[in-house]
Amino acid sequence: MEITEPTAFRQATADHAATASAMSDGARAVAIWLFVCCALVFAMVLVGGVTRLTHSGLSITEWQPIVGSLPPLTDTQWQEPFAKYQLTPEYQQVNKGMSLDAFKGIFWWEYFHRLLGRAIGVVFLVPLLWFSVRRKIPAQSATKLFAIFVLGAVQGAMGWYMVASGLVDDPRVSHLRLTAHLGLALMIFAAMFWTALSLIRARSAHDEPRLKPLRRFASALAALILLMALSCGLVAALRAGFAYNTFPLMNGHIVPREIMLLEPWYTNFFYNMATVQFDHRLIAWLLAIVVPLFAWQVRMGIDIPRAARVGTTLLLVMLVVQVSLGIATLLLAVPLALAAAHQAGAVLLFAAALNVAHALR
Repeated sequence: MEITEPTAFRQATADHAATASAMSDGARAVAIWLFVCCALVFAMVLVGGVTRLTHSGLSITEWQPIVGSLPPLTDTQWQEPFAKYQLTPEYQQVNKGMSLDAFKGIFWWEYFHRLLGRAIGVVFLVPLLWFSVRRKIPAQSATKLFAIFVLGAVQGAMGWYMVASGLVDDPRVSHLRLTAHLGLALMIFAAMFWTALSLIRARSAHDEPRLKPLRRFASALAALILLMALSCGLVAALRAGFAYNTFPLMNGHIVPREIMLLEPWYTNFFYNMATVQFDHRLIAWLLAIVVPLFAWQVRMGIDIPRAARVGTTLLLVMLVVQVSLGIATLLLAVPLALAAAHQAGAVLLFAAALNVAHALR
């Protein structure tokens, strides 16, 4: 029986709709998986902050990606990592005489940090291969996802490169390597978050010229928040938060006198605690001005996407929370809970900015 043209057209349309629906379901599943991975990276940054604050990062002196997955369980097994730790500069110069029980306290934080990193690798790679085999990943996202996996592998190596810097002479990890480690984690988070948003949000078929200034503004905000997070890494690594515990002035000065003591001058931006903390405050003040300005422009705009409006409100609220956490952490001389919450807040603030920038595509 010959199929008439209208019937053939309807059949082709139905087939196309079914294919589009299947792709939509697949894209949604991939997006959910990526959001789960984002949550794990967020947890990784939080645990990494606690590991640093509890001075636990140098408790494991070897990088064993596979063998190191199993922790010591017996007293005999505990003696081996403890003996290796006793040879490190941190034990010799800071924790001389530490008991085995005290060592276990710092060991578990670093162990959990590394175990979470391995878990992220598995949770990312296994579904990635499964989705690829079943062709659930849109073609434009496949290369990005495999690139993200490579970044994750580089991040693991960067973590060990950071730890190794504290096992030689100075019983502290390099603040530059720590900041690079944090920055790479935020890059991975941003790549997964942006890709997930692209899979669940329909892109407008028409470019709206009137939205271009807002798009640029939102992108600049995300970049500025990333810069603030990196400066937070420098503050944390140099322990600059334990100095100048006053606000809004820095020990009675808007600009502390010690801000440019080092030579050559540019080293102050990376090694001077006064300069590093001043820069971090300066970026926070700048965000306190430009984010409300951006929110006002969104509010006054015409035909702004609803996702952008809601996301901007969330961004503004998250900024208030983050600045409040930062001030409280400073005034109270960096208590563990507040400092960890402040680091977690930086990731959430960054995510809020990315969300708004994406909504204004």
